[in-house]
Amino acid sequence: MAVYLSSILGSVCLGVYSLANDKIVIIPPMVPEIKAKETANWLKAKLVYTSIANSILAGALACSNSNGIILPKLIRKEELNTIKSIFDGTIKIMETKSTAFGNLILANDKGAVVDPSFSQSEITQIAEALNVDVVPGEIDGLPYVGSLAVTTNKGTLAHPQLKDKEKDLLEEVLKVPVEKGTVNCGIPYIGTGLIANSHAGVVGSLTTGPEMFIIENAIDVVQDDE
Repeated sequence: MAVYLSSILGSVCLGVYSLANDKIVIIPPMVPEIKAKETANWLKAKLVYTSIANSILAGALACSNSNGIILPKLIRKEELNTIKSIFDGTIKIMETKSTAFGNLILANDKGAVVDPSFSQSEITQIAEALNVDVVPGEIDGLPYVGSLAVTTNKGTLAHPQLKDKEKDLLEEVLKVPVEKGTVNCGIPYIGTGLIANSHAGVVGSLTTGPEMFIIENAIDVVQDDE
């Protein structure tokens, strides 16, 4: 089994506090270091042990793929230096009113779907930082695409009320299959309760067996024996 049940800081909403790509996993230092290292090892990624903008909400505030990371303008110098010391991709600090980029951007190494309210200039900046094509889109008619789905380079799990046209757009842009599901016993905000990369996943501890089955198939890690 390549997805395991967990929690962070006593919460099953671990995707709010942490984020992962194929290279790194960001976990705030309020989490015990031994648990943070175990999570990074499970995901076969380097641990970036830092807060974002002096907040534990790293997963909500930042968005990343293996090519780059999008950070809010409130990022502190010491946090930025920690990220730079471990992550060798492009680091982009967005000078915008928006700060919750983890909620507003859904990205893998093949493409990104973003909140339609981003300006063309902002979309261009995101595309350059992540080195992928970026397209505005919604999930269940909502712009918070990063909180409504989780994508890796192998698959995507999205809100159960994802519309057919939205699914087609996700598959076209992200270039991976898209499945519908929930986490934490029926929560449709996938990004709040799941972090994953091409190797493995970690999901909130309230997630049921049937949900786990769908998650593992959606992100295609069932046979991951590497």
